[in-house]
Amino acid sequence: MGITLQNTAYSANIKERLDFSCAIFDQNGNLVANAPHVPVHLGSMAESVKSIIARRKGTMRKGDAYMLNDPYNGGTHLPDITVVTPVFDNDGKQILFYVASRGHHADIGGKTPGSMPPDSHSIDEEGVLIDNFQLLSKGRLKEQEIISLLTSCEYPARNPKQNLADLKAQLAANEKGVHELLKTVQNFGFDVVLAYMKHVQDNAEEQVRQVLGVLANGEFVQKMDNGSEIRVKLEIDRERRSAIIDFSGTSQQHTGNFNAPYSITRAAVLYVFRTLVDMDIPMNEGCARPLKLIVPQGSLLSPVYPAAVVAGNVEVSQCIVDALYGALGIMAASQGTMNNVTFGNDNYQYYETICGGAGAGEGFNGASAVHTHMTNSRLTDPEVLEWRFPVLLDSFSIRRGSGGEGKWQGGDGVERRIRFLEPMTAAILANHHQVPPFGLKGGKTGQRGRAWVERYQDRSLVILKSTDKTEMNTNDVLVICTPGGGGYGKKQD
Repeated sequence: MGITLQNTAYSANIKERLDFSCAIFDQNGNLVANAPHVPVHLGSMAESVKSIIARRKGTMRKGDAYMLNDPYNGGTHLPDITVVTPVFDNDGKQILFYVASRGHHADIGGKTPGSMPPDSHSIDEEGVLIDNFQLLSKGRLKEQEIISLLTSCEYPARNPKQNLADLKAQLAANEKGVHELLKTVQNFGFDVVLAYMKHVQDNAEEQVRQVLGVLANGEFVQKMDNGSEIRVKLEIDRERRSAIIDFSGTSQQHTGNFNAPYSITRAAVLYVFRTLVDMDIPMNEGCARPLKLIVPQGSLLSPVYPAAVVAGNVEVSQCIVDALYGALGIMAASQGTMNNVTFGNDNYQYYETICGGAGAGEGFNGASAVHTHMTNSRLTDPEVLEWRFPVLLDSFSIRRGSGGEGKWQGGDGVERRIRFLEPMTAAILANHHQVPPFGLKGGKTGQRGRAWVERYQDRSLVILKSTDKTEMNTNDVLVICTPGGGGYGKKQD
């Protein structure tokens, strides 16, 4: 499914950066297996699938497909559009499974090109909200209805034809999933396939329970640049091999967009506990069975509509992961951000996340210049970036020494310099420009991130905040320095 989506997508964001995910689900919408795509997508997609199942029950027909991006129904943020396809038997009477693909679209409207506005205060300012929309009806693509949907709100999509092209690619990916699942059923029988779907989830549950049997209680507070805090307390029941993950005391819903919908919080928790499992298993619903989450409603980890959420998926999710690793005492903070950069105008819209340093842990140094934790996308190749957009990549290098010192060294961040060849709006949505990524067990913090603009006209420097936007003129250079990871353990003299 993933290869099909990559090969048929139009936008650089999906085709080159691979900012998408594909997965299969059982009859109830529980995640069974996924390709090694983006963790923040994979741990939350089941909520979107279950939302469609609940609201379309009894009305689905063979050849139908649905889409949504609603963060309050299992979505992440508005650019991430999920396409859900039911898998019917050959007679078209019984739904056997579901397949879904989630792609980050280059633009879905909103206040700034690229749909990642740093200054949004409500969901309406972030683009087109899609909930329970029928994309395909008995095999017919509802093309005019889709265009109308994308262009009819206060901040419409800037390039709906590009959205449509990527949606067709997602449909093609889902169709590949449908075909392969039906072929598997034909070869092994429905009962066997269903049984193995259950085995996969049961095995994942057992693997997580084995991990819980050796973990200890812990708590941690992760502070963010905007003053918000994520508080987590882990209560491990070794006898029952279960855990309570309690986020009580976390800051209230943010007035800006640093709010992570509950599905994101759940995805981050699943990711952390999946990484503690040694066996090579796909993340699925079984991983969640031994875990109980306590997340206060109205907090920044379970915001209430119409809260803005664009940074929740990309930034808050990273902080949740670091807070959990801190509570477990396993790993220092990674760069703790995805360093989201968008730029564009009416003709071009581009989005990328920039790599940084990974945190160190017992027995290993943090990796340098990598995407960490909840993101698993690439950076567009320089040749493709410069071919498709009026920019030049002046330089892209590792920030040597930006990782925190320790017995085990934190990974280094990077410096990325982008020169603009025509006027565009640029925006950054990041974290850890004020609060450094923490070290553990005596390890030092990683260096904080920085960003600025070098103006060509008067040679001036404009310092950017971690969430900021600016107008770029011809030959201006945007410079992004990403944080290093924290060190682990005291460095020996």
